[in-house]
Amino acid sequence: QVQVVESGGGLVQIGGSLRLSCTALGTDFRIYVMAWYRQAPGKERELVASLNSGNRTVYADSVKGRSTIFRDSAQNTVSLQMDSLQREDTATYYCRHFDGRNWFWGQGTQVTVSS
Repeated sequence: QVQVVESGGGLVQIGGSLRLSCTALGTDFRIYVMAWYRQAPGKERELVASLNSGNRTVYADSVKGRSTIFRDSAQNTVSLQMDSLQREDTATYYCRHFDGRNWFWGQGTQVTVSS
């Protein structure tokens, strides 16, 4: 059974940085997509960034230029580095993993950006 585990959320000041990590357990990670989504209160869930096993990346316009998604040195882990955080980045961030056949969601991690 594949499990998706997120870490790295928390409270950060406006203009600060945060790194979110997502680990896929129970998969060989040969073919994959790892994607970060976020959902703010009263809004729809939206894609933030994704990375696939071909090293192709996709970024939402709202984070482009201040975020980087990359394969981490830890096993089966992809991280999202977010800089210059703004209040609008406040949301619950979810990781989604595709193992070549199915998609799996993590439980989510809260990111709050405040002064």
